Amino acid sequence: MLASALPGAEIIVVSNRQPYVHKRRGGSIILQRPASGLVAAIEPVMRACGGTWIAHGSGNADHDVVDDADRIEVPPAAPTYSLRRVWLSQEEQDGYYYGLANEGLWPLCHIVFVRPTFRDSDWKQYRAVNARFAAAVVQEAKSKDPIILVQDYHLALLPQMLRDRLPDATIITFWHIPWPSPDTFGLFPWRAELLRGLLGSSVIGFHTQSYCNNFVAAAGKFAEGRIDRERASVAVADGQTLVRAYPISIGWPPAGLAGQPPIANCRASVRARLGLRPAMRLGIGIERLDYTKGIFDCLRAVEKFLSQNPEWLGRVVFLQVAASTRKQIAIYRNLEQELLDVVREINGRFGTANYQPIRLVVRHCEPDEVFEFMRAADFCMVSSLHDGMNLVAKEFVAARDDELGVLILSEFTGAAEELSDALIVNPYHERAVADAVNRALLMPEPEQRERMQRMRALVRSRNIYRWAGQVLLDAAELRDRQGIRSADFARN
Repeated sequence: MLASALPGAEIIVVSNRQPYVHKRRGGSIILQRPASGLVAAIEPVMRACGGTWIAHGSGNADHDVVDDADRIEVPPAAPTYSLRRVWLSQEEQDGYYYGLANEGLWPLCHIVFVRPTFRDSDWKQYRAVNARFAAAVVQEAKSKDPIILVQDYHLALLPQMLRDRLPDATIITFWHIPWPSPDTFGLFPWRAELLRGLLGSSVIGFHTQSYCNNFVAAAGKFAEGRIDRERASVAVADGQTLVRAYPISIGWPPAGLAGQPPIANCRASVRARLGLRPAMRLGIGIERLDYTKGIFDCLRAVEKFLSQNPEWLGRVVFLQVAASTRKQIAIYRNLEQELLDVVREINGRFGTANYQPIRLVVRHCEPDEVFEFMRAADFCMVSSLHDGMNLVAKEFVAARDDELGVLILSEFTGAAEELSDALIVNPYHERAVADAVNRALLMPEPEQRERMQRMRALVRSRNIYRWAGQVLLDAAELRDRQGIRSADFARN
């Protein structure tokens, strides 16, 4: 359907994060897939559609594997698209990525009571790096009217920069994190300029309708946008931007499931590696080590569960997998030590010489290992304090082809609006989450199957290809309208 709707269309994805990273380890170069919901969502689309993905070359061996045009064909085993790398200095990364994007926009949009930091020098670097990406897109574009998919809060100024240089392009921007209320967004010192950058898009997409509503209200308040509620659009100057909800998802089946052994084998293998008895019950949490993910709240809820239900001591273990991230930012550098201290405290309170209720893995895990953990677990906890979507929840559902296992899911994730058969919890309410853990462990298998079957049917049908299809079909409709307007103008 997409092939007929977009015959010969050139597709370009632009994001800060790249789908493949090359790193030196010892005397060799290894390939790593970053732990990223954005990559998990977009990469299957590029495999299916082809085109060019432009991203920051962040790996210390990335330079060694690209050609003279800074490109490499990926995926490595069977290439279907080009990865074009953009190189940034340390000063640019510090200002644009660590500063404005992740000390400013990230806490501003997630509303988790971490004060955002806004520096004029960071904003200067943010604008400069967005211009660098714009130049790379123009250089890579082979046609005057490509479809450009701009990804996330790192590149909010890029759409208007591209509109100025490629006026016939169809620019679809997807904002992968929450969009806050207008009052909260109003704290951002460069709010009007950022909004005008985004409004260079043909379409801007968010995970949920509430985020769309917040954006439209902010555009009307701070960018003097003319709002058309019937079309769900915002107009500034001569341009009009459609605002749409596109709940993002995962590939079905996920690539990480390829070659996975049966559930029983996964359960046995993971328990053997952790030194657990075969009958030991296992819960998991798998997230980046980020203060928005509610990892500490999750562990405190497990502690509360153990204190309320001592009969489970020695019979259940919670495995927390946390990939370190953004260590250049002070608050992130401290998180790992704080996490180790909390785990040590809980294990000291409830553990014995032969039993530790919390197991902690602080490292990057490849998708096949993540899915093995998910297939081995009795329940999965997603306790984000605020999250645009959270694909871990959907990956857990996809992993459970035995139709068993219980998902405990924060109500402050976009996924909670879709996966209503999970045990939905307020992660700030420790006792309620502890009660959900107990309920998950006691839930009869028939109830587990009923819930999991419904969630699997939803994730299967609303998969990443449907998400991409809706985005690209909307792009096709816009291109058709633009063609009709151009033809009418030529006749007149």
